[in-house]
Amino acid sequence: MLIVGNGRVITRDAEKPYLEHGAVAIDGDTIVAVGDEAELKAANPGYEYVDAHGGVIMPGLVNCHTHIYSGLARGLAIDGCNPTNFLENLEQQWWKIDDNLTLDGTRASAYATILDSLRDGVTTIFDHHASFCEIPGSLFAIKDVAAELGMRSCLCYEVSDRRGPEKRDQSIAENAEFARWAHDAREKDNDTMIAAMFGGHATFTLSDETMDKMAEANDGLTGFHIHVCEGMNDVWDSRKNRGGIPPVERLLQHNLLGPDTMLGHCIHVTPAEMDIIKDSGTWLVNNPESNMGNAVGCAPVLEFMRRGIPVCMGTDAYTHDMLESLKVFLVIQRHNAAMPNVGWGEAMTMLFKNNYAMASKYFGRTFGKLAPGAAADVIVMDYPVFTPFSGDNIDGHMLFGMMGKNCRTTIVNGRVLYKDREFVAFDEERINAWTLEQSKKLWGTLNHRTY
Repeated sequence: MLIVGNGRVITRDAEKPYLEHGAVAIDGDTIVAVGDEAELKAANPGYEYVDAHGGVIMPGLVNCHTHIYSGLARGLAIDGCNPTNFLENLEQQWWKIDDNLTLDGTRASAYATILDSLRDGVTTIFDHHASFCEIPGSLFAIKDVAAELGMRSCLCYEVSDRRGPEKRDQSIAENAEFARWAHDAREKDNDTMIAAMFGGHATFTLSDETMDKMAEANDGLTGFHIHVCEGMNDVWDSRKNRGGIPPVERLLQHNLLGPDTMLGHCIHVTPAEMDIIKDSGTWLVNNPESNMGNAVGCAPVLEFMRRGIPVCMGTDAYTHDMLESLKVFLVIQRHNAAMPNVGWGEAMTMLFKNNYAMASKYFGRTFGKLAPGAAADVIVMDYPVFTPFSGDNIDGHMLFGMMGKNCRTTIVNGRVLYKDREFVAFDEERINAWTLEQSKKLWGTLNHRTY
């Protein structure tokens, strides 16, 4: 039995949303009780104790869209990279990185991404991977790192025609093989730590033939995770090369939409495409900082949600801090609408409701609340209080006070991974040293020199 106590408890449970002085009891991978600390201790002799040191005890965070393959890019400047638009950014930077990412580079990228995520209180990630240098086995390599580090992970591979039919077919096969493996692991071993989606890059790099191959290979095993209308490239491609059929309609025609599918970005979709998304039950995921950094525009999330389309929140790996993304989402939506009173409800719904619902859909557990029966994904945030803090203003403190770097302790599936700002389940120094060697190899390949 594990008890997390000596803190304020944000449960996100409607029956008991906030405890000024409380504790959470965990048995194995499940929360079994939330309440008075003394009572929980008395009822569970021989417990292990995690001290919150007066901080905030709350559910772990979920990132619904990230890219592990960018994990070694921090500080990297690729010779000649000076993009003036979104496509040039892909061609000069991101596609060059994944074109040179070996299996060891993929593993190192996974280590870097997951360690940073755990430090920021993220306990579940939905990754969208690309490593066109070495495709076969790449999702399994990430899976092994995620298992070692204890991160709950939903993985997929980015199918694309951009490097020819052989690489396309390898990426389709990697998705299908991993999806079958994840399905069997759930059925046979009740594995609720690893799940699979079926990835696609963006419609402007996916032919009709490729979309059909994706649907056939998936064979209903899982949903799709695809970038849509992030830049104008999808829009231009549909008009010039696809007979004027809009990107979302193409996905519908090739049976890639539905309640298990999640479309990333969707900045430049039309009202008619919104109707298709809504009618098909498809989910969306917004990545506010990445959209701003890539200068591709502001997604019409307020309109999506007005229409009843479920929208999740991701980072696109621009950051691993979900609370940072929460803040940026609000300001870009208000700036775009020229209204200072919009976006609050949508922001909270995305991060604290829809992200957890997506995680529940794919991992078969209850996430996002501290209550008996829920998955034991719990974080502790250092948060000294100098204004009133109560169940009535939790979201205000989240939005204007907390950041991922407030995270003190991270527990995933009942396993204490990060405690009092130190990793306790594995050797961070050893991992970082190996990751550094892999990053030097990648950078050397990209810039033809030794680092």
